[in-house]
Amino acid sequence: MTDQEIEKLVQDKLNEAYQAEEHPKKFFVTENGRGVCDGGDLYNALLGDMMRISQKALTEILKEALKK
Repeated sequence: MTDQEIEKLVQDKLNEAYQAEEHPKKFFVTENGRGVCDGGDLYNALLGDMMRISQKALTEILKEALKK
């Protein structure tokens, strides 16, 4: 496979995986007693979402690449 084919394959599979997932609609940022916002839940939700997308896309990319 050429570099351009690999780049297109990766882009296509990432887009497919993103479209196939249901993404969180709201992220909650809580505030502690001192007025400091905690973004941990936001970060964890975003990280989990991106990891599912990446895993699905990489699986499909490897399947496609190993066929050729």
